[in-house]
Amino acid sequence: MDSITLIGAASIISAGITMAIGSIGPALGEAKTAASALNSIAQQPDTASTITRTLFVSLAMIESMAIYCFVVSMILIFANPFWNFVISKAAGG
Repeated sequence: MDSITLIGAASIISAGITMAIGSIGPALGEAKTAASALNSIAQQPDTASTITRTLFVSLAMIESMAIYCFVVSMILIFANPFWNFVISKAAGG
């Protein structure tokens, strides 16, 4: 197996692992946040608008971690910094 194929395979596997592990945390965090918000609304219906507003801000911040993992995986696949180095070495330059 040549080095270009090896780096390509490692990039794809790393991107998959990044998305798999990076999606578990936000999914669990969003589920716990939503459950806590619904529990709070059930106990204090008068404060539902405040809780809902805080819930959406919290969910956006939690979701940003999954988006960062997605960006890292896209960089690993499409803009890998090792590609130019390996291709230049393979070309003899």
